[in-house]
Amino acid sequence: MSPEVWLVLAAVLAVGWLAPQVGDGWFQPVEEAAARFATRKTLAIFSMGLAAILTRLALLPVLPVPIPAIHDEFSYLLAADTFAHGRLTNPPHPMSVFFDTFHVLQHPTYASKYPPAPGAVLALGQILGHPWIGSLLSMAGMCMAMTWMLQGWFPAPWALLGGVFVLLQLGLFRHWVDGYFGGAVAALGGALVLGAFPRVVHFRRLRDAILMGMGAALLASSRPVEGLIFCVPIAGALALEFLSKRKLSRAGTVRRVLLPLILVPAAALVFLGYYNWRVTENAFLFPYVLYQREYFSDPVFAWQKPNPPLHYANQQFEVFFNVWHPTRYGRSWNEWERRSWQTCQAWWYVFLGPILSVPFVALPWMLKGRRVRFLLVQFLVCAAGLLSVVWFQPHYAAPLAATLFGLLVQAMRYLRRLEFRGRAVGIFLTRLVVILVLDGVVVLAGHARRYPVVGWNRDRAQLIERLDASPGRHLVLVHYSPEHNVHHEWVYNAADIDRAKIVWAREIPGRDWTTLLDYFKDRKIWMVGADDSPPKLEEYRRPEQLLPGRASRAGGSLNGQ
Repeated sequence: MSPEVWLVLAAVLAVGWLAPQVGDGWFQPVEEAAARFATRKTLAIFSMGLAAILTRLALLPVLPVPIPAIHDEFSYLLAADTFAHGRLTNPPHPMSVFFDTFHVLQHPTYASKYPPAPGAVLALGQILGHPWIGSLLSMAGMCMAMTWMLQGWFPAPWALLGGVFVLLQLGLFRHWVDGYFGGAVAALGGALVLGAFPRVVHFRRLRDAILMGMGAALLASSRPVEGLIFCVPIAGALALEFLSKRKLSRAGTVRRVLLPLILVPAAALVFLGYYNWRVTENAFLFPYVLYQREYFSDPVFAWQKPNPPLHYANQQFEVFFNVWHPTRYGRSWNEWERRSWQTCQAWWYVFLGPILSVPFVALPWMLKGRRVRFLLVQFLVCAAGLLSVVWFQPHYAAPLAATLFGLLVQAMRYLRRLEFRGRAVGIFLTRLVVILVLDGVVVLAGHARRYPVVGWNRDRAQLIERLDASPGRHLVLVHYSPEHNVHHEWVYNAADIDRAKIVWAREIPGRDWTTLLDYFKDRKIWMVGADDSPPKLEEYRRPEQLLPGRASRAGGSLNGQ
């Protein structure tokens, strides 16, 4: 922050120290009205989901519908397109060597490497008009599930405040809604599991057990490793709880709690086995594991040793898997420590940031509560498990968002009661946190409006629009320069390649693509220089079609249409 911002913050804190209840006449009526509304718990939950949708739609002039750019997003969109057409996977293509791309299996079937739940949500959006609708709905569902979860742990007004924090911190400007990663799906699953835990313990209702089972099923089909790490402490706590209370009706507990907790996740595992069998031809082999085995030489977990480097048909894979990936993530203990620290920083920034870290000054007082100790233990166990993964991104920890926001709400409760020499400084600090969070949203919205993201993905999307508007079907041959950025990948295709309006194929130096051109002889063939500025789409002519002295990248152009 700039010196001016620090001065303003220091002045505000000084005012709060001297007169902590300043502004009571404005804040108290708002807080009382919010508290009354929060007691209508079902209404509060659905209102949070509606607010999430309407707020994000209102931001469309500032943040339009996102254009995919990251490798993972295209893979998830392939899954969505596959599911939207009523299939779990696609047959391998005879020209797959020219379509091979990141995070996509080509054999034994053509499919995304990722678990199916995020792709299914995007497929719902595609059926409704656009895959982003699935991202929007999953974000709204996450906010609703988080609010419901917090209601099970805390008084209703605090649960509502926590739900607002989730919306403002995760729901508006993160790639969970401004992209196609599916992080909100795993966060929703984690919220259902954690929110059902106190309800199952205290009430032993069938409904709560089913919701917990559904949450576990969502985790298994979205982030299975992270979901398993998340569920282990909760399963252990449930087992201890049931075994320690012998006077309870065991028959009723088995019928209302244990059976749903076993049958619902078991049904999900059976489906996952069937899905694996369709994609990899082995019920016990996950697509992600198969892709890791066929493309990566780096290990998954920190204690594993790397395999000898693999070699690939195209230079982009060589650079990504054998140069960028080992350099970025390293293989020594010092590199693991550096990577872990960077991971923690990125995770902290996405889930909390500096403003929502303020309430944790109350952590010493929070530790006195038994319930909070369980959340803290679960958080530490999950964090240790996540740090053991070599390749880690903040959205991998999506299931843990429920635990973190539970700790945040409890920290706010303790901070609210903080006094110093008779001054109720905690009241002022909690109000300041809320104001700064709201102010941060305005700043982020203004930043997004002033600095729109325009890059290679927009160039690709514009070429797609031109080709979609032109008659016939097209084959686009993608040429990369030796200095190509491997994160700017153009070759991603629809689920049904042969029936797609546009097919993207990569140029592989030294490999004749006559068979590819013969296979798609009924299409108009184009070539694009992906690293040209701007990229130019030119009609491709076979050598026998050219006049003497003409290069193969010649002919008509759609550029500027």
